Amino acid sequence: MIRGRNIKDEPIPVTTSQRLSALVKTCRDIMRKDKGLNGNLDRLPMLTWVMFLKFLDDMERIHQDEADMQGKPFHPIVDPPYRWRDWNRTSEVEYADEGLHNPLTGEALIAFINQDEAVRPDGERGAGLFAYLRSLEGVGADLDRRDVVATVFRGTVNRMQSGYLLRDVLDKVNEIHFSSSEELHPLSALYESMLRDMRDAAGDSGEFYTPRPLVRMIVMAVNPQLGETILDPAAGTGGFLVEAYEHLRLLCKTVQDVERLQHEALLGIEAKSLPYLLCEMNLVLHGLEAPKIDPLNALRFKVTEIGDRDRVDVIMTNPPFGGEEEKGIQRNFPDDKQTSETALLFLQLIMRKLRRPGHDGSSGGRAGVVVPNGTLFGDGVAARIKQDLLENYNLHTVVRLPQGVFAPYTVIATNVLFFDRSQSTRETWYYEHTVPNNRKNYTKTQPLQFEDFEPLISWWTDRREHRWAWRVPIEELRRTGYNLDLQNPSADPGLELLSPGILIDGLVESEERILAILAELKAAVLDR
Repeated sequence: MIRGRNIKDEPIPVTTSQRLSALVKTCRDIMRKDKGLNGNLDRLPMLTWVMFLKFLDDMERIHQDEADMQGKPFHPIVDPPYRWRDWNRTSEVEYADEGLHNPLTGEALIAFINQDEAVRPDGERGAGLFAYLRSLEGVGADLDRRDVVATVFRGTVNRMQSGYLLRDVLDKVNEIHFSSSEELHPLSALYESMLRDMRDAAGDSGEFYTPRPLVRMIVMAVNPQLGETILDPAAGTGGFLVEAYEHLRLLCKTVQDVERLQHEALLGIEAKSLPYLLCEMNLVLHGLEAPKIDPLNALRFKVTEIGDRDRVDVIMTNPPFGGEEEKGIQRNFPDDKQTSETALLFLQLIMRKLRRPGHDGSSGGRAGVVVPNGTLFGDGVAARIKQDLLENYNLHTVVRLPQGVFAPYTVIATNVLFFDRSQSTRETWYYEHTVPNNRKNYTKTQPLQFEDFEPLISWWTDRREHRWAWRVPIEELRRTGYNLDLQNPSADPGLELLSPGILIDGLVESEERILAILAELKAAVLDR
């Protein structure tokens, strides 16, 4: 003990991470009291759009200061009195100094946000907040930041009913300083944990979230470099783009490198409004100030019309599977490869979007793509797509993932296809990733960890056949009719007692395969 001081009486220092965690928890506790919100599926999007507006205003202040210092004109994204600072200041004196009313609250606050026309913070009647934000339009061919804001809020609604509870949330979010790098890092980690909570809250939300250990493994394996263009055509909440950003950020050596990373390297596509909002927020919290996320369907273009200017160096993605696309979308694909199965359509898009080998000796684009087992064993259209993949691309690696990687969203077995445009496939390596500690599968309580991939990462650069890794020559893949669902030749041939859950999963997968075949037969008959 130190003399003259009672250590027990001294306050424990509160870290930035602890303060932000407590602040966000308070916001979520406040939102639980509101009758308009039901669970994390409502609370996280609500908190996200609020934080998005605060972040936007913090960035606007920085850019205005920079423009003033350089003597340049500043063109704001959001005009008064719709800026965060106009209706969310904590000091009534600040409002009086600028001729604004006191902070809006109660019914007036809800009306200002929700209604097409309402009383604004300056006391005048005009467009409501969301109506104004949805009307923003950018200038020029590129996706302007105003267009991004408009897109975010066209798909966003305020579900809170109490303007007084909402005012409490706004006041708490006002304590976050997005201009502080000290706060951004812990807040980004906190946001990731909220995305996991949202995934666990309901089934459908899980499709937007790929386990981060799996994403990180794919990014390390594909290894994007500075100067390359990276695309995720099914961006979801932005996991692949976030990991790619963090990967490339460590490679930056100059100001030019940082500028290129900020403005040229990363591209995403996400058509659903909720994940689009979550993706934007996830990326800006990690440091990408103006993410380039296309808000429309990635499959809307004819794949045969994709040219060199549309191609990219790297694609890493977990496209949706199990869904169905309408006939209008299917017609964007070759006649013999049209299908309603979303995963197969995305696989074709990804293949077409990869950059071709250059005359300078460059090897062309490369990809890491998550696919369900059905893609590996599918015949008909699926087999023709895989034939194209093997004969015109280099499918160098298939990583077979065990049950439960996507638990609790789905227990369907999945795989990762790694391929590039360097040459046609000569042989394909298979690597069977196993669950550690002799467990049968991953679960919600015992999920996938990045450390579980250490054997795979070590093997990746020094490939040798062993119990969990084997290679298959292209001749054998042709003999199977391009069936990629090959079992480990070193697996125990003895009978294995499977759990009821795994047996049911197998039955469901078989049923899905039968239904897909029937759908193709029906389409063929109707087209005659």
